[in-house]
Amino acid sequence: MSIEEIVTGFHAAMLHKSADELADLYAEDALHEFPFGGLAPYEGREAVRENYRATWGATPFEVEEVRRVALHRTQDPEVVVVEQTVHGTAGGHRLTVPGLLVLRIRDGKIVHTRDYMDTSAIAQVRAAG
Repeated sequence: MSIEEIVTGFHAAMLHKSADELADLYAEDALHEFPFGGLAPYEGREAVRENYRATWGATPFEVEEVRRVALHRTQDPEVVVVEQTVHGTAGGHRLTVPGLLVLRIRDGKIVHTRDYMDTSAIAQVRAAG
């Protein structure tokens, strides 16, 4: 799978809140980290699946659009940086959650993600629910 297909698939999984779609993009031994926000990393594809299933299943946030702001290629051909905004509603309030993904992609699978979410926007989502 190409970088473009993986980024498009990642955003589609977010839109559908589909942990299975997301986990299928990951290598079996991948690592998904959250440098901001205090969440423990997800170690392995099945941890990505299990934790996103629980998180997305419990959130009041209804995703309406995932907008790619930019895709930055780095000097390392395995690494891309994705700027994104997630638009949706929670508790009747329209909210936008900006973020960055730093993805390391090898052999058509994500092997490492650093997921930087706007923690103040996440707090608004939680408060609105």
